Amino acid sequence: MKVEQIYTGCLAEAAYYIESEGEAVIIDPLRETQPYIEKLQKEGATLKYIFETHFHADFVSGHLDLAKKTGATIVYGPGAATEFEKYEAQDGEEIRVGRVTFKVLHTPGHTPESTTYLLRDENGKDYAIFTGDTLFIGDVGRPDLAQKTGSITKEDLAGWLYDSLRTKIMPLADDVIVYPAHGAGSACGKNMSSETWDTLGNQKKTNYALRANMTKEEFIAEVTAGLLPPPQYFAKNAMLNKKGYGSFDDVLQRGAVPLSPAEFELIVESESALILDTRHENIFKEGFIPGSIFIGIDGTFAPWVGALIVDLHQPIVIVAPEGREEEVITRLARVGYDNTLGYLKGGIQAWIDSGRPIDTIESVTADELALRLKAGAVQNYLDVRKPTEYLSQHAVDAVNFPLDYLNQNMHRLDSRQTYYVQCLGGYRSMIMASILKARGFRNVVDVTGGWRAVEASAVPKTDWMCPTSIPQDVIDKAVHAVI
Repeated sequence: MKVEQIYTGCLAEAAYYIESEGEAVIIDPLRETQPYIEKLQKEGATLKYIFETHFHADFVSGHLDLAKKTGATIVYGPGAATEFEKYEAQDGEEIRVGRVTFKVLHTPGHTPESTTYLLRDENGKDYAIFTGDTLFIGDVGRPDLAQKTGSITKEDLAGWLYDSLRTKIMPLADDVIVYPAHGAGSACGKNMSSETWDTLGNQKKTNYALRANMTKEEFIAEVTAGLLPPPQYFAKNAMLNKKGYGSFDDVLQRGAVPLSPAEFELIVESESALILDTRHENIFKEGFIPGSIFIGIDGTFAPWVGALIVDLHQPIVIVAPEGREEEVITRLARVGYDNTLGYLKGGIQAWIDSGRPIDTIESVTADELALRLKAGAVQNYLDVRKPTEYLSQHAVDAVNFPLDYLNQNMHRLDSRQTYYVQCLGGYRSMIMASILKARGFRNVVDVTGGWRAVEASAVPKTDWMCPTSIPQDVIDKAVHAVI
């Protein structure tokens, strides 16, 4: 028996490859299928099943393309209505793969159809559970993503999740390995561990949601408290996973087209295409095509695309680090943005060599910011971190303006004003600055190094507060103020 976790850091997502006697299962695959095909070929295995733990909201699964290419059967748990052919397994059903067995455990709560797959080894011993978004390391799945289904509320789903954990998962042996679908950084939970697997016994000791003496009412209150609204693309990705989508191969072929500056400019004008610049923030600010939006490929790229670009069908042309164009297209497709129409051949240098204009973003060091604040020269200082980050400690003169909710809050800004923008390290603030400039704000100043630099500078700051000690009502009030 082989069990391999295939972890993708950008999405904080884990897919799984399990093989026995030349038969294989892949659980929760990503959109691009070639890595899985190559893995199967290398191992000399046949893909028998594609298990889906639920309708994923934070990425588009590769189940459809992978099934078409391999002939494998797509398997969902009870109640998973789809518009494509699949096998709907029943609660308690056992599925044989080589010499191992998977037992289907219907574990609703994160979503109604959420299912955990219990792997039993060649000797029939419980070995591991693949929990999807039901149970994470240190956390559980948020119960608010499917609440619009009929009259189901997040409190209803949280109650189901409590029952699922206590009747299906917690009775299992302590040495069973927990393999979740996500780790730290995913918006599918509130406070996941950076670890990507653990034993169930250790989770019973350390995971707040598995506390033995926890009542159902306490559980519902804890898992529903402090939930930030999900990114806008979540519901759209879940619908694609449920209804189906176009071939990734077609998406890649359409997007991986090199464009001269003239062709690039023509597509921007004729297709109303968004220019997405994915270079490093420090390179971007020194020179970019006017109107470009920065979201760097080396940051949490796909989630920020999904949070900020509202239309999945938005035509996009890209400026990418040389040789990484297909990577950008792939990572866009992972979250459902399939309408990439090409990339700038030769990058920004080709644009400059063609005589076309570039724009830049002004930046200041934290030390210079401190001097300007002292002189009263800074009237608008935006801290674009999340509310909980901001509450932990911030510059006295900074106003919380989370990047996550920029689209809902643009009306609060005045394009005639000058804005200083700061995040934690510089990635989010550069996204913010680029969007402001693209929307006609000419006076935008980025704080180099973000909060890490500000914290070490003479900028006046509030007292530090441990994130885990911030009262819930304070968090809720701060969240309400920015959304």
